[in-house]
Amino acid sequence: MNMTPEILLKSLSDQTRFRSVMLLLQEEELCVCELTCALDLMQPKISRHLASLRDMRVVIDRRAGQWVYYSINSNLPSWANELLQASLKGSLNDKQHKADLKKLKKMSNRPENRICA
Repeated sequence: MNMTPEILLKSLSDQTRFRSVMLLLQEEELCVCELTCALDLMQPKISRHLASLRDMRVVIDRRAGQWVYYSINSNLPSWANELLQASLKGSLNDKQHKADLKKLKKMSNRPENRICA
């Protein structure tokens, strides 16, 4: 599947996927448990949305032991990266994004095997 504006915008049209992508942009890499904590949603819902983002090639995943880590696909076209960065810039002062980030930062049992740590 080639990345098109329609695919990217569709991937961001769901609130859970959008919030996940904004956190991934800011944090570089997160595991499902971190997103579950930050978004205050059940693991199956987060996993389903991450699978959708992976299928649309917006994110990639890697397994490290029991953890599955997600990050933004580094092979996205430049226009897609620009759109994502503009979306993040617009989200930085958003109450929901700030609350998500605050919950993530307060998470006491975050996995240590992160590439961005």
